[in-house]
Parts: sequence; structure tokens; C-alpha cells
Amino acid sequence: MKTYDLRESKALNIDDFLAKREQTSYDEYENRVNDILENVKTKGNAALIEYTARFDQVTLDEQSLYVSDDEIKEAYEQVSPELIRVIKRAYDKIYTYHMKQKQYSWFDTDEFGTMLGQKVSPIERVGVYVPGGTAVYPSSVLMNIIPALVAGVQDITMTTPLLKSGKINPTTLVAAHICGVTNIIKVGGAQAIAALAYGTTTIQKVDKIVGPGNIYVALAKKKVYGQVNIDSIAGPSEILIIADETADAKYVAADMLSQAEHDALASSVLVTTDAQLVEDVKVELDKQANALSRTEIMLKSLENYGAIILVKSIQDAITISDQIAPEHLEICTKEPVMVMNKIKHAGAMFLGNFSPEPLGDYMAGPNHVLPTNGTARFFSPLSVDDFIKKSSIIYYNEDALASLKDDIVTFAENEALTAHANAIKVRFLDE
Repeated sequence: MKTYDLRESKALNIDDFLAKREQTSYDEYENRVNDILENVKTKGNAALIEYTARFDQVTLDEQSLYVSDDEIKEAYEQVSPELIRVIKRAYDKIYTYHMKQKQYSWFDTDEFGTMLGQKVSPIERVGVYVPGGTAVYPSSVLMNIIPALVAGVQDITMTTPLLKSGKINPTTLVAAHICGVTNIIKVGGAQAIAALAYGTTTIQKVDKIVGPGNIYVALAKKKVYGQVNIDSIAGPSEILIIADETADAKYVAADMLSQAEHDALASSVLVTTDAQLVEDVKVELDKQANALSRTEIMLKSLENYGAIILVKSIQDAITISDQIAPEHLEICTKEPVMVMNKIKHAGAMFLGNFSPEPLGDYMAGPNHVLPTNGTARFFSPLSVDDFIKKSSIIYYNEDALASLKDDIVTFAENEALTAHANAIKVRFLDE
């Protein structure tokens, strides 16, 4: 892992540092994704069945594309009661948090005969993509579906790839059932995104697609954007920790490794004012990584995308953090709230030594679908807002319109839009 000492100089060029985290070119995949999208658009379910046989080595027919009630019942038998209890507890906490985000329609009237307002409506149909294979993330099922439920979305279709056994991971099914999802399709990859975006004879097209996936899923979502809405194109996970002398090296190292184990492309960065912490964290990283199960991935992540940056002041740390705009920001300092108030850009902030990032991944309540690759400068976490749309409401009676008619006509004629002006004038020809 690289270490930078910026106490006396600005040797680290943050722009160059960030460039390492930019998405690489995926041109080689795009043609394959385009072919899959077009094939599903043209052939519908037949293409889905063909791709499932090719990629998953599982034979399906139209009747078995959807998960049955018996399969959900079987899934419950395979998941431990303790894990079911934990999933339900997480559901309650996530639901409670997102209920506080809910927006409502509003209307204002005045004595002049006007009514202005905003009508808030849920998106009608949403598709949720859930990765499968060796990676099983029931927490992502909860995080992507619960805000849609709170928003009032009535039609939620989940799609997820099959295991080689021809089954869907039972934990994924249980989490989906706890969320109340009944439309679950046994399809993964770009073909699943195509089915959600274009529809088939048995799958109704949706209005928005959310959920993480591999490069094929990401490129497919990017391609169908405009046909449907999407959440975002997520990059590799990342964490930045701001720490001073009050931080515990064991905790800091553990939290850096918790991101590094996601992916060899994940990024873990420590920015600290304490030189001793730098040395202690290095020791802990080596000790803990070699005692955990994904050592090779973690060490590769730390080597290529990890960094420890020693700075002169907490303000310098804040400046670096805002330049990076991390997905996850942990603030392990004497006064974390003070630091939090000065931060401009971060997907989620974790304050203090006992608010580790995995708390947010699973049980705290806020959404763990967060902006990556510096997009926290302009994107927000997935929320109820992502599943609603707003309509402006305008009502004027004749007297109220008359009070503005001349001004509207002046504006319209200045823009050479005579039909706009006429739409006002025609209502007052008798004057």
C-alpha cells in the first residue's frame, strides 16, 4: 500500500490519484451487450430461454421463467430461522428510515383565485436486478426494494440469475418474499435488463430499473436508459477514513479491509494527522488480512487502489476527502460532528469509532446503494425520491389570469411566439 506524507508538501496530485479510479473502456463488451438487447427485444422469452441455457446451463420454458410459490416455500426451509430473523429486523430498520423520506402532494391557494401545487405519484412499475452466482446479497434486495415500497410502487418485478443447480439462492428468495415481491424472474445478465426494459409476452416492461450487476448488466442499463429510467452505473466500492490520534488502528484497518474484500478494484484510503497511526494501521492491515478468507483480493485491492495519506491538519484531510468525494466516509476523530459539518461531498458518513461502514450495509437503516467514483459530488444515495415523480398543478380563474395577461403577452411576443400570446388574448376579446 502506498503512503504519502503531505505535511510539508503537496506531493500527491489528487487528480492523478483519482484518475486511477476512473472506469476503464468497456468497448469490447458493448457489441455483445447490444446483440443480447436486440435479440431479447426481437425474440422475447425465446431469447431469455436460449441465454439461460447458454450461460447458466439450465433449461427453462415459459412456464418456469417465474419463481413459483412452491420454490419460495422450499427456500424458507433452507434458510436458518436465525438469518430470517435478522433479515426481518433489517427490513424494519430500513423501512422506518425510508418512511422519513416520504414526500406528499401539496396545494396552496390565495384570495385571488389561484391554486398552485405539486402532485407526488409513485412510479408505476419498477424492475429490480439482483446479482446471483457465488455472490449473495440479501441486503441489496432490501435496499433496492424497500424505498420503492415506501414510495407506493405497486408493481415490482425482481430478476436474478439461476445457480448451476437450476435454483435461485434461497436467501435471495426469502429476502424478496419478506419485501412482498411476488414477480421474480429466473434470468440474469444483460438479457434480464432487456426483458425489463422492452417486455416480452409474459413480462411487462417497467418504467425504471435499479440494482447492481456485472459489466454486462451495467452496460445494458446504460444502453436502455431513455427507454426506461435507471438508478446509476455503479463502480467498485470505496471507503475513505479521516482519523486523528483518537482513532484505534485495529478498527481503522478492519474497516479498510471490509471494503477491500469486495473487489480487487475496490479502494480503501486513510487520511490522518497522526504519524503513529500510519505505522500501526500498516501492521494491523497485514495481520488482519492474512487471518481472513479473501486475503488475495484484499491485498491486491490495497496494493493497487489503497493509500495512507499523512496530513498536517484535519482541514487538509477534509479538503482531500471532498476532492475524492468517497462513497463511504468514516470520521474517526475527537469531534466527528464538527468534521461532518464541514464535509461537502460523500455518499454516506459514519461518525465515531463505533459506526463502522458494515453497520450501514446491513442494519442501521440508511440505504447502502451509494454514489461511487467521485459522483457523490452530484449524486445522492438511493432513496424514496428515486421511485416517485412530481406533477406541477396550476389553477387560475378568469380574474386571476386577467391580472397577469398583459405581462404574459409581452413575454410571449418578445420571444416571437405569437400563438402563445394569442392563447391569452383570445380569452379577453370581449374587453
